[in-house]
Amino acid sequence: MATSRLDRAPHQYLTLPEAAAYVGQSVKTLRRRISAGTLPAYRFGPRSIRVRLADLEATGHRVPSATP
Repeated sequence: MATSRLDRAPHQYLTLPEAAAYVGQSVKTLRRRISAGTLPAYRFGPRSIRVRLADLEATGHRVPSATP
C-alpha cells in the first residue's frame, strides 16, 4: 500500500503549494500569513520556503457551536 507524503511524521515540511492544497487556501494567502507572523516558515536554500505540517495544523481554530 502506498503512503502519501502527508501520512508521514508530523515534523514533515511542506512546500507552499502542498500546504495550500492541504488547508484549502491559496499560496498567496499563506505568504500573507507568513509575512504577518501567524504562520512560521523555514527557508531551505535561496528560494525554497517550507512550512511544518504541525505548525499548519496548529493555526486552525475551533468554531464554537450555537448550542450550549
